[in-house]
Amino acid sequence: MRSVSRRSLLRGGALGVAAATVAGCAAGRPEPSHPPAAEPPDPEIMLIRQLIAGKERTIALYSSAGSGKLLPFRQRHEAHLAELRRRLPRETVPASPSPSSSPSGTPTTTPREPVSVRSLRDLERESAALRPRQLDGVSPALAQLIASIGACEAAHALALSRPL
Repeated sequence: MRSVSRRSLLRGGALGVAAATVAGCAAGRPEPSHPPAAEPPDPEIMLIRQLIAGKERTIALYSSAGSGKLLPFRQRHEAHLAELRRRLPRETVPASPSPSSSPSGTPTTTPREPVSVRSLRDLERESAALRPRQLDGVSPALAQLIASIGACEAAHALALSRPL
């Protein structure tokens, strides 16, 4: 049998203590089995983004109509858009409008051909009819804004059904 020197015994003991310490530290923290799940997006923020996409599309359609008589209509939509963007938290506000699709699948880019007053009237009617369904479960302040936007769109639809 081989004899163990005092120096070897102390060195081995020190390594054992160090190994136990490292193992103890690692055992104190359970390793995550999977990365933490991201928080689900806020439904109000998602709704505001949908409303913004719709307003961008509507503004693009009014811009392509090319009639100076439609300028006040477009300006009201621009005011709606500004208020909707103001309600987004700073970290979620896009730097510039993206040419992505709106919730209906229609591109938000400017159309190539002029838009008719009739198609604008139909868009205003459809938008106004959609607003009551968007009120469910939102904060009172957002509900008031959505209702006001819907009322404005309904007034636009009525005004566009008459000669300009």
